[in-house]
Amino acid sequence: MTGRDTAAHDPLRVGLIGYGLAGSAFHAPLIAATAGMRLAFVVTSSADRARQAREEHPGVRILASAEEMWSRAAELDLAVVASPNRTHVPLARAALQAGLAVVVDKPLAATSAEARALVDEARSRGRLLSVFQNRRWDGDFLTLRRLLAEGALGDVHRFESRFERWRPTPKQGWREHGDPADAGGVLYDLGSHLIDQALVLFGPARHVYAELDRRRPGVEVDDDAFVDLTHASGVRSHLWMSSVSADDNGRFRVLGSRAAYVKHHLDVQESILRAGGRPGAADWGEEPPEHWGRLGAGEQWEPVPTARGNYPAYYAAIAAALRAGTPPPVDPTDAIAVLKIIEAARRSAAERHVVTLGS
Repeated sequence: MTGRDTAAHDPLRVGLIGYGLAGSAFHAPLIAATAGMRLAFVVTSSADRARQAREEHPGVRILASAEEMWSRAAELDLAVVASPNRTHVPLARAALQAGLAVVVDKPLAATSAEARALVDEARSRGRLLSVFQNRRWDGDFLTLRRLLAEGALGDVHRFESRFERWRPTPKQGWREHGDPADAGGVLYDLGSHLIDQALVLFGPARHVYAELDRRRPGVEVDDDAFVDLTHASGVRSHLWMSSVSADDNGRFRVLGSRAAYVKHHLDVQESILRAGGRPGAADWGEEPPEHWGRLGAGEQWEPVPTARGNYPAYYAAIAAALRAGTPPPVDPTDAIAVLKIIEAARRSAAERHVVTLGS
């Protein structure tokens, strides 16, 4: 059993913890747009965010604390944890203990050991646990998966992936605090996406090399990072993540024995959601042709239409998992693998050598 016994015709009732950027711009709109789901509760202690939630989702009930939500767990089917990273594990554990299925924003935990314990608890209680790795549904990532499945690149030997921003002035939020419990810095924030994508595409990693730097004055955590993965498949993944990149140096560069795929520009869905756009529009997730990637080799290149981004697919798959017991869209053990690489990357950067992962 993965969720509560909800009648097939009744909507799945969702309680969302946190209404900052993750909760308000990503989770709430996607939940509201999912057929058969209803955003029932939002947990926030901020009066401004409570007002925003009521305006954006009429009828939602506002609760001041997660404890209030646990006391009303019988009125819910799913808890979504979109609060600061240090609260992910305790809130997810409390939700499981209340008998709820749980979705946790990435990263699942600050350490792989905490993540493993949480996964084990979900299994022992027979409850769904999944991690919101939404960038598996980026249009460029979906396009690359299709090209690889078709063999368009031949045998891939190097995967280059970048998620870089230009934020020369620190925001001074918890993501830039040095306490390890906060799981701050770009390696956790952006690296969680890039590492997850690399593992989905090319399988488990065996060796990790990393460089982590603090470029901006006063920042306590990494804001500029590089991670090199050697996969068991033989592919090398070179991953860059940064808050101090003054130049857009691309998104993907994938080199194979037959051809290469080169892509600039991030997926459009985040910018649409941040601007208040909502799923359901006829052109949702559609990238303009001038942003399409190119496939080719030498002097012969051709544009490759980017697949439509599809973040709504995540919660549609969560609904199916709760209704029919199908696998969750992101297996939580995948998050453990990502966290093991993050830990190895931190060790590599500190000790200045390649770290070998266990099988």
